[in-house]
Amino acid sequence: MDDSLQKSIFEHEKIGLDVDSIKQSLANCLTYSVGKDTITATDRDRFFAAAYLVRNRLIDRWMDTMRSYYINDVKRVYYFSLEFLMGRTLMNSVHNLGFDQQFREALNELGINLDNVREIEPDAALGNGGLGRLAACFLDSMATLDLPGYGYGIRYEYGMFAQRIEDGRQVEHPDNWLRYGNPWEFPRPEVLYQVKFHGRVVQYPDEKGVAHYHWIDTDDVMAMAFDTPIPGYGTHTVNNMRLWSAKATRDFELHYFNEGNYVKAVEDKNASENLSKVLYPDDTTTMGRELRLKQQYFFVCASLHDILYRYNKYRSNFDALPDKVAIQLNDTHPAIAIAELMRILVDLHHLDWEKAWDITTRTFAYTNHTLMPEALETWTVALFENVLPRHLQIIYEINRRFLKDVMHRYPGDTGIVRRMSIIDEGGEKRIRMAHLAIIGSHKVNGVAQIHTELMKQTIFSDFDRFFPGKIINITNGITPRRWLNQANRRLADLITSRIGSGWVKDLSQLKRLIPLADDASFRREFAAVKRGDKERLVALLKQKLNIDVSADSLFDVQIKRIHEYKRQLLNVLHVVTLYNRIRNNPDAKYVSRTVIFGGKAAPGYVKAKLIIKLINDIADIVNNDPQASRHLKVVFMPNYDVSAAEEMIPAADLSEQISTAGTEASGTGNMKLALNGALTIGTLDGANIEIGGEVGEDNIFIFGLTAAQVAETKAKGYQPWDFYHANPELRAALDMIGSGFFSPEEPDRFKPIVDTLLQHGDQYLLLADYASYMDCQKKVEVAYQDEEEWVRKAILNVANMSKFSSDRTIMQYASQIWDAEPLTARSMGAEIG
Repeated sequence: MDDSLQKSIFEHEKIGLDVDSIKQSLANCLTYSVGKDTITATDRDRFFAAAYLVRNRLIDRWMDTMRSYYINDVKRVYYFSLEFLMGRTLMNSVHNLGFDQQFREALNELGINLDNVREIEPDAALGNGGLGRLAACFLDSMATLDLPGYGYGIRYEYGMFAQRIEDGRQVEHPDNWLRYGNPWEFPRPEVLYQVKFHGRVVQYPDEKGVAHYHWIDTDDVMAMAFDTPIPGYGTHTVNNMRLWSAKATRDFELHYFNEGNYVKAVEDKNASENLSKVLYPDDTTTMGRELRLKQQYFFVCASLHDILYRYNKYRSNFDALPDKVAIQLNDTHPAIAIAELMRILVDLHHLDWEKAWDITTRTFAYTNHTLMPEALETWTVALFENVLPRHLQIIYEINRRFLKDVMHRYPGDTGIVRRMSIIDEGGEKRIRMAHLAIIGSHKVNGVAQIHTELMKQTIFSDFDRFFPGKIINITNGITPRRWLNQANRRLADLITSRIGSGWVKDLSQLKRLIPLADDASFRREFAAVKRGDKERLVALLKQKLNIDVSADSLFDVQIKRIHEYKRQLLNVLHVVTLYNRIRNNPDAKYVSRTVIFGGKAAPGYVKAKLIIKLINDIADIVNNDPQASRHLKVVFMPNYDVSAAEEMIPAADLSEQISTAGTEASGTGNMKLALNGALTIGTLDGANIEIGGEVGEDNIFIFGLTAAQVAETKAKGYQPWDFYHANPELRAALDMIGSGFFSPEEPDRFKPIVDTLLQHGDQYLLLADYASYMDCQKKVEVAYQDEEEWVRKAILNVANMSKFSSDRTIMQYASQIWDAEPLTARSMGAEIG
């Protein structure tokens, strides 16, 4: 290829967003990047060509953005998260870059089926659920708002497992999302950091007699960086997500190889690289727990050294670190970063403790995601001492100094000292990571108003008293780019046709839809969009599961991680009750309902996996009952992930958000479903309360005990048997489940579920909320029969969801925690060339 042709192609790659340029660029990428021609190319080849086409249009903006951060010496925000549930990137990037229409037209003119190409891309399923999806939304919003933001995490070779349903049971299969390569990432083999484990600590005095510490005789692994550009919407800004992959310090022991011991030769290499193999190893074993702790330290160690390398390029001391660096800890998984930064400052750079601690606490902030004490992360002191001996010493010193202050504040109060200590002394000594995160951060935030208030009143009440003003609320949000503009194009186009496209970047503009709820023509168009979304899901269920459901039925959707506190079982009890009503009175009039579940259970969570089996066994009975199946269908959608959510959420009529009040920190599925026109049935828990406040109590279905009533009920001595005996429908449903009606070949299969509710105290108060839930579901059916009114309510839900944009959330973080300001790379164009 001569130089002029090469330059011509390069110029096309840089600036071509018109249809002809895209077509030429696609051909170039197919030939020169993928190495195929149009005759031999497969859909996978065409996907990679399309991905490279889009990536090439990101690179210049990415370089401009990174360069502008250096030139302006901006304060940078680093989001530490063990999970980033990114989903697919192709169409998200196309939408954010603003050439969706041209892209589709170009592929259409080339005879390429965009749906086939899009389906080739695997989900980057580097997360478990809401926590990881929140992190992905935040990266999108930081870029869209022109904030200098970076994501740091682990490049898991295998993501969250692929869930298959075999004989109604969850079976985990490897999610080898990197099998065919990842066109969006840029390997950085030159960005390597050494990470240490095990070993021992040696103390020595310096010339002034001050004690210093060396961490020696360690087992080492290298962290190698992989970068992914994160484009903002409607802006020149493209930020960076840097994920770490574990590499052995040396490939293999040559002397073992020469002796013919080939397995031993690569043993150390394989053991080292297991660190980044899989998301969330099973922590029911000692080996699994050690691996998880190592993963947490691995990524924060590499990330901190990377941050400090960038910081130290222009500075000779750490005085300005909190003014130039903000690190947000997404839950307690990265909390070991507090001890690691202290180790770097004190051990490696010999800062005195007080100065190092001041720098550390002003740099970190912590987001709490759970109210349940049993879910707060702890590690045994013995495990810490084995894996991270120096960090254990540092944590003990942090704790000693902190408790000294506590004792000064509350002399003689041994109870508060015990409660606030980082070290839990009850039984086997354990390190409370949430306590470390609170003590080592300048701000701690909850993720919904009720969550934050309960944090202050219950699990962290002592800390709120000791650190007044440290705990604040910043309610979660979701990105409207992914969860409406991309996931529901027909609805997005309808909204844009009436109020313009500004809502994609400023969700408050959706309020202009409020008057349209009373516009009959808009209601018809809105209903037609929802009908089309439901029909597409009907076709998908037929294709994937061979289940026939009617788009006329109420699509009742509960899609989230399978967990007892999220109360999929309460939904199941409703299903069984509906089934019994139909069986007992088959000729009555019923509102047809399709109940759709989706979600994964943790591999070691036996009860959650049994709930999945129960759902599928009930579906098998109900869907094959000639009488019942005319009115009721039950579906479990396997392998729920971001892409599946994008198919299911637009089709939902009813959003199940039914956790026990006081257990769900926030939820974000509730926001996604409401933004797409589903009405919520839920408890006064998490963000449901705030959603109700925005959409209006007439446009949401609320039931059940409040958090205060839950606490009061438990304090008085909750007796689930009383509810069982008092309610014949509840008793019938539980008896059927427990006696083997849905599992005749194994009658006792679901007895453990019923025993949990009746014999073991019903921890999440399903039976106490059952009657209220049933009454509320009846109100849902009455409302659904009035189509005009239901559509009006749905429109008002969409119109009033602006508060729940992750843009609002990130702006609050920036102003209330990070003290970070936006910088538009495009404005630097003249300087950076």
